[in-house]
Amino acid sequence: MSRLVLYMAMSLDGFIAGPDDRPGQELGRAGGRLFNWLDDRGSDGPNGQVYREALATRAVISGRRTFELAGRWQGDHHDGVPIFVLTHHVDEDDVPPGSARFVTDVDECAERARAAAGGRDVLVHGAGAAQALLRAGQLDEIAIQLVQVLLGDGRRLFDGLGPEHVELEPVRVLPGRDVTHLRYRVLR
Repeated sequence: MSRLVLYMAMSLDGFIAGPDDRPGQELGRAGGRLFNWLDDRGSDGPNGQVYREALATRAVISGRRTFELAGRWQGDHHDGVPIFVLTHHVDEDDVPPGSARFVTDVDECAERARAAAGGRDVLVHGAGAAQALLRAGQLDEIAIQLVQVLLGDGRRLFDGLGPEHVELEPVRVLPGRDVTHLRYRVLR
């Protein structure tokens, strides 16, 4: 069965974007620092390995905010894979581009993405989507690209998750240039 895997770059103090993230400044002030490790994405080292793993996924679940800030990926995240945008509301006249589809139910979104992935992993993007999937018991793994910087302010990955205790099992720690790649299995 396909696993739902959250892939997120995060500062050591828990931020996935700097302050004032908005269109035109999608990663907030100083948030671009979280992605310097992608300069090595073509390498044979750990950064390239993790990048290739993320792109080997066969479907994407994104939160609506992430989808919009990313310019809707012009309808194609990578290689034409289906994009399922988890959202609270869909306007009838809002038609997503390319392979993207809006879905309002968390379990339905997970089910559709798993089916579309055909046994391969599903890449999950966005704090809101990650939290909704965690609360619904649908998120299987968390892959954090932990960047050795303290942003001090911005958007946190796990703010608003709620009081429920979530246990994680370490799967991998992989040091790379400018980042440590952490991977955890979500225990149910």
